[in-house]
Amino acid sequence: MKSQSVVTDLRRKVFTEVARVAYESENPSNDLEEIPFKITPDEIPKYRESIYRERQIASERVRLAMGLSLRPENKPVHITAGVAQSNIAEKYYEPPLMQVIPSACDQCPDNEYVVSDQCRNCVAHSCIKVCPKGAISIVNGKSFIDQSKCVKCGKCKSACPYDAIARHNRPCSAACGVKAISSDAYGRAHIDNEKCVACGQCMSACPFGAIADKSQIYQLIQAIKKGDEVVAAVAPAITGQFGAKVTPGKIKSALIALGFKDVYEVAVGADVGCIAEAHHYVNEVSTGELPFLFTSCCPAWAVLVKKQFPDLASKVSQELTPMVATARSIKVKRPEARVVFIGPCAAKKLEASRRTIRSYVDFVITFEELAGMFDAKGLNLEELEELPVRIKSTGAGRGYACAGGVASAIEKCINEYFSGTEVKIKHAEGLSDCKKVLTLAKAGKLNGYMIEGMGCPGGCVAGVGTIIPPEHAKMFVEQTVKESEKVIPPREMEDLAEKLNKMN
Repeated sequence: MKSQSVVTDLRRKVFTEVARVAYESENPSNDLEEIPFKITPDEIPKYRESIYRERQIASERVRLAMGLSLRPENKPVHITAGVAQSNIAEKYYEPPLMQVIPSACDQCPDNEYVVSDQCRNCVAHSCIKVCPKGAISIVNGKSFIDQSKCVKCGKCKSACPYDAIARHNRPCSAACGVKAISSDAYGRAHIDNEKCVACGQCMSACPFGAIADKSQIYQLIQAIKKGDEVVAAVAPAITGQFGAKVTPGKIKSALIALGFKDVYEVAVGADVGCIAEAHHYVNEVSTGELPFLFTSCCPAWAVLVKKQFPDLASKVSQELTPMVATARSIKVKRPEARVVFIGPCAAKKLEASRRTIRSYVDFVITFEELAGMFDAKGLNLEELEELPVRIKSTGAGRGYACAGGVASAIEKCINEYFSGTEVKIKHAEGLSDCKKVLTLAKAGKLNGYMIEGMGCPGGCVAGVGTIIPPEHAKMFVEQTVKESEKVIPPREMEDLAEKLNKMN
């Protein structure tokens, strides 16, 4: 299966090697120190100016994959410093989740206008004429922008008839919908953790692989090796992630080969949520008790509301997210089970670490991290046995993986079980779009609406932990929704939602 970029290839190699050490090593400290040399075995660098820089970056990736923080730039610290604390069979997490690897950051210019070689030194000199600060002159027969005078207005770019002036934005900063990324004293990207909602879009956008989140695969594997009853709760966005021929039965077979005891669909938790939120909409929003209701399944969206629109936080649905609803339902049947949420989302790692949830979701890993575990075990999923899968979820729950799918599922439930109720739906995808919708809601422009927010453009299928392009993932999910035997969940699931909500 073709990867999306060299950056994702390098990340996967790190996850693979860390998972291999977790499964096989009798001397993890020593073997973890060797990983950068396994990833960059030659003396000639492939991607950087120095092999030493490549190994430095790989070393930091190993630490993040262990759940550890980055090492200080000005002190001698071993790769495995602190590894004794993370070498456990429990969730291990040192905040913050998203981190910039200083040695990997290329100090990209942020909001800078530059003249390319397309400049023809035309007679009009429109760029010079429109510049309000006199920042443009002709140097060596080409227009030249003096960055010390430029005020970033962009008038020169608009005026150029040859499109010879480019605007350079730092990719990570451009991708951040909450404006949490700035520059440090050295021109490297810096994440403001007070603003960050851990959506991970900056990580996806960085072409140098300088931003990464922390993984729990090492600790998860320790729990498996310990003999714990580890079960997988798999998000609906997994369909197609490991190839068009890899069916749910083959994925289950692969997870069992990794040491999982059983596999559950998180879409069942989505079914619980959508019928419950349909009930709330009809009884609270339609009656005017609440002006509007926000869905709660996307943690980045929910945190955005709480951080930047705190006066609207009470309008976020109190229904359990699909991940938590599924975990709680598993714990009812298997109280000793260790529940592992496997999905596309980095922000779920923080959601699962909240005190009200911690006892139900034991680990969170992404599809990308799971791929590393498969590689460490040498599994070819297409060749695996097709194991039987219990199909309990509906098309509505599975559709949560795509932007608009949550609102659509709720609307279908309302139309079926509360006929005659007028339904007003609004959905936003990407944090910039989410902020616009929240501003409208705050201004009273969306009263009577069920409002769905997704932190990633495209929804969960575009999460930072996915493997295939979002547009392909969307097609796979839509096909799965279409093939589902049941369209919407039964109304009796309201009772299950109530029971799960009451669990302490």
